Amino acid sequence: MKKHSIHCLQFSFLIYLFTLTGCKVYSFSGANIPADIHSFSVELLQNRSGNGPASLPQVFTDKLKYKFQTEGNLRQVVRDGDLQFSGAVTGYAFTTDAPTAGASSALNKLTITVQITFVNSKDEKDKWTETFSRYAQYSASETLSTVEDGLINTISIQIADDIFQKALVKW
Repeated sequence: MKKHSIHCLQFSFLIYLFTLTGCKVYSFSGANIPADIHSFSVELLQNRSGNGPASLPQVFTDKLKYKFQTEGNLRQVVRDGDLQFSGAVTGYAFTTDAPTAGASSALNKLTITVQITFVNSKDEKDKWTETFSRYAQYSASETLSTVEDGLINTISIQIADDIFQKALVKW
């Protein structure tokens, strides 16, 4: 009788697994990836901000690719992926922030804005164009040249997270 119970338990567990994975793939990132989605493509973003370093579009594009490879477990293809991303950096601005009592600013802020177009080639209703913007502050006592690369890296990761959430977590 015990052997029969173990087989029933194993069979029930297998049915549960097939049911769970039958329609969608779930990940620890909260992504809800349909079973027919296997790849993604990201076009190199254009820099339409009018300023910023020449490397900015490549840095951002690389962060977005890395996010979907590692947390989406999707295969990157050059073009025509199941999920397709394109867009441009549309804003790159340094401003002063948090003025102190002596009318000077203790902090500066870098804000980066990107416009992304997303297309799910497997579902014609799942597409959008949206603007994402993030900023990072730094001390006014630091020079831009010493903090710019780090700020771009931080902001690019945050925006890539926002795009991932919008595309796969559906917030």
